[in-house]
Amino acid sequence: MKKILKWTAFLLAIVVFLGTFVFLYQKSQPKVKRYEINTATVGDISHTTIVTGKVEPRDEVSIKPQISGIISELYKEAGEIVKAGEVIAKVKVIPDMSSLSQAENRVHMAEISLKQSTTDYERTKRLKEERVISDEEYEQAEMKYKQAKEELKSAKDALNITREGVSLSNAQMSTTLVRSTIDGLILDVPVKIGNSVILSNTFNEGTTIATVANMSDLIFRGNIDETEVGRLHEGMSMSISIGALPNVKLTARLEYIAPKGIDNNGANQFEIKAAVKIPEGVKLRAGYSANGEIELQSARGVLNIPESSLQYDKEQAFVYLLTDSTQAGQQFRRQNISTGISDGLHIQITQGLKKGDKVRGIEIIEN
Repeated sequence: MKKILKWTAFLLAIVVFLGTFVFLYQKSQPKVKRYEINTATVGDISHTTIVTGKVEPRDEVSIKPQISGIISELYKEAGEIVKAGEVIAKVKVIPDMSSLSQAENRVHMAEISLKQSTTDYERTKRLKEERVISDEEYEQAEMKYKQAKEELKSAKDALNITREGVSLSNAQMSTTLVRSTIDGLILDVPVKIGNSVILSNTFNEGTTIATVANMSDLIFRGNIDETEVGRLHEGMSMSISIGALPNVKLTARLEYIAPKGIDNNGANQFEIKAAVKIPEGVKLRAGYSANGEIELQSARGVLNIPESSLQYDKEQAFVYLLTDSTQAGQQFRRQNISTGISDGLHIQITQGLKKGDKVRGIEIIEN
């Protein structure tokens, strides 16, 4: 029994020794590198760039009051459609006391003047009927009487404008009524009833009562890097994708490229604008974030390979062309090539390869 145990232990030791030897031998042998093989094919390549920006109305107008005062009525809300001339809000005038006092004094003086002119006119009229005075004296008295009446009317009108902001002679054109200047959609009404508002002047932009825009005429506005702006030209088509509407694809036509760049965090960029075509049934909102895709270059039916196969020796592009593949390994030879445009994944080959040629790709890592 002891002999059997000894022989068993001896045999196990030999097996372990031989296994270790074989393992170490295999480990010491150089590994055969294998690579993915890419085939030169014919297809289409396009070089595109993505521009980040927003979709916004071409015409967006801030509606401001023509007088200062307090908002007494709001007739419209954000999201409503308005026509040019339609009333959005009403402003109650808070008169300046000095101006009000001057206007009241003017009315008082006009009343005195009219009273005197009326007395003179009636007296002159009686004398005219008695043929005591000439026609010229009568006409002068009549003219002064009419002038005094007009002055009183004008003074009362000025007083009402100062006090109420409304002309007695043209109430329908009241400056207290804030009207839309264009047809469109109300995007925002930033004021509430009771808010004080001021008119626009040399020293102040004035209070915005509402923002109105024509939502049927939208543009895409974004910035493009200076390295790519030279390839753009007005009239180029764009594909617009909107983050808030993932299933909607819009088309646009480039219509503006800024002549001057702007510094954006150290990168020199140029503003671009493109007219957006809105399909039927699609509702867009002002300020949607969007990406514009522009095709800068394209080539149809050209020979190309995956760009991962491409290598460079200084400025010379080359690939490793497969010449043989066996269990023992793959054989390659260097092949200089000339390239064209790239889409980031595939690159055009203009010289050095033909359709069906197989080239070395990335190394296959075996686990």
